[in-house]
Amino acid sequence: MTVKQVIVMRKDLKMRRGKEIAQGAHASMKWLVERVRSHDAENRAPNGGWDCNHGGVQFRAPEQEWIDGLFTKICLQVDSPEELTRIYHTALHNGLMVYMITDSGATEFNGVPTQTCLAIGPEYSERIDPITQHLKLY
Repeated sequence: MTVKQVIVMRKDLKMRRGKEIAQGAHASMKWLVERVRSHDAENRAPNGGWDCNHGGVQFRAPEQEWIDGLFTKICLQVDSPEELTRIYHTALHNGLMVYMITDSGATEFNGVPTQTCLAIGPEYSERIDPITQHLKLY
């Protein structure tokens, strides 16, 4: 079984290339950040501070395979916020780890917080493909 992470980007926003890259990077890293935060919250230092030793984070099998492997990422596109939201909810409904990225609007989007992209996984391709196989490559 192959493991990958899929990043789904809104093409209708016509973001600058650098903005697209930054948003995709946020999405790709979100699963790891959330896992480390969750681990740290469960392992507070005795003085109430944070224990910054992330050595005990437990990863699910596909995540560990992804970390130990090639970090395969596929970037796909959607053409509307509704389509992005539909992919998000479908992934959640199918028990996948999915992370929506909402840009603050500080540099684009006229100060309006805007959902730009999402990431699904890392997960086995067989679980992601039924949700995303109809999307075009970005």
